[in-house]
Amino acid sequence: MRLRHPDGTVVHLAYCTNVHPAEDLDGVLRQIRVHGGGVRQALGADRLGLGLWLPAPLARELAADPRLTDRLRAELEAAGLETVTLNAFPYTGFHAPVVKRAVYRPDWTDRARLDYTVDCARVLARLLPDDAARGSVSTLPLAWREPWDPGRLSAARAHLAELSDALEDLARRGRPVRVGLEPEPGCVVETTRDAARLLGDPPPHLGVCLDTCHLATAFEEPGAALDRLSGAGLPVVKTQASAAVEVPDPADPAARGALAAFTEDRFLHQTRAHGRDGARQGRDDLDEALGGADPLPDGAPWRTHFHVPLHAPATAPLRGTNEHLARTLEFLLGPGGARTDHVEVETYTWSVLPEERRPADGKGLTEGIAAEVAWARDRLTDLGLTLL
Repeated sequence: MRLRHPDGTVVHLAYCTNVHPAEDLDGVLRQIRVHGGGVRQALGADRLGLGLWLPAPLARELAADPRLTDRLRAELEAAGLETVTLNAFPYTGFHAPVVKRAVYRPDWTDRARLDYTVDCARVLARLLPDDAARGSVSTLPLAWREPWDPGRLSAARAHLAELSDALEDLARRGRPVRVGLEPEPGCVVETTRDAARLLGDPPPHLGVCLDTCHLATAFEEPGAALDRLSGAGLPVVKTQASAAVEVPDPADPAARGALAAFTEDRFLHQTRAHGRDGARQGRDDLDEALGGADPLPDGAPWRTHFHVPLHAPATAPLRGTNEHLARTLEFLLGPGGARTDHVEVETYTWSVLPEERRPADGKGLTEGIAAEVAWARDRLTDLGLTLL
C-alpha cells in the first residue's frame, strides 16, 4: 500500500510476514497466496506491501539462484503484492517452540550474520518494484548485551563496514537498499541514546529501524528520540508500527493477573518500569518481572515487550501503547516532513496471545492483520498522507 506525504515522499505501508511460520520457498509462497492476498482483498486495496521474512537458508538459496527470486516476485505481483522491505532480524526457526534469546544469534560479531544480511539485500534488490525509490532491511542491534567487550564491538563494526560496501555495490547498479539496526530492550543497543553513542555517523546505507513497541517499552519520548537519532546522523531506514502492553498500576492484583496471561514460552518479553524520578528498571522476561527471584518493583508503571494487535490493544486494567505509537508516527510523518518512507506493521505474536484473544483459524488471522493495517493506514491519512 502506497501513500503520498504532503512533501511529495512516497511512503510504503506493509505488514511483516514473520507472523507466519515458513522456513522454505513453498511456505513463503503459501503465505503470499493465502494470507497476503487475503489481507489485500479484505482491505479492498489494489496493491499491498509485504515485509518478507526469509530464513537464512532460504535467503542464501534465493541469492544464489535469481530464477527463484524471479518466481517469488512473480507470485507477489500475481497476488497484487509488492515488497520493498525485508525483516532480517530472526536468522531462522522463529516459530520454534522456544525462541527467547536464540533470536539474537548469530550476532554482528559473527560473519554468518553479515552473509545473511547481504543475501537478503541482494534478494530484495531483485524483488523491488521498478518504480520503488529504494529498499530496506532491518537487523538486530549488534547483539544481546552479554557477553560484550571492545573486541566484539570492533568485530561488529568491521562486519558493518563490509555490509556498507556490499550495499554500495547494489546502489551503483541502480537498486539501492539500506539496512537499519533495530534498538531493542536488553540488547547492546537498547535505546536511541545507545544508537547515537554506538552507531552514530554510520557508514553509507546504514541507519536504524525504529520499532515503536521497543521505543515505548524503553519509555522513550518520540520527539526527543528522533531528534537524538537525527543529531547522530542516523536515518530512520524503516519504522515498525507496533504496540506494547502497559500496566499503569502493577501493584493492583487484577492488573498483575491480567498481565500474567501474557507469559508464554516462545518469545522474550522484556519488561521495564519507569519511576517518577525518571529512573528505569527492568527484567529480561515477563515471568521474572512478575515473580522471579528478584521481581520488578511495582511502584511505577510497567511496559512489556509483547506486540499486541494495533486495532485491539490490551484492555483495562492493562492498556496498549497506541497513543505513544500515534505520536511517534506524527513526529515521523507529520507536517514537518517525512522522516521515514517504509512503515511495517509487525505483530508477530498472534499465535501466543492469551488464548481468548487468539484467532480461531487462518481466516481470523487474515482478518486481524487486515484490521491492523487499516488502523495504521488511517493514522497516516489522519496526518495528511493520501492513498495512491
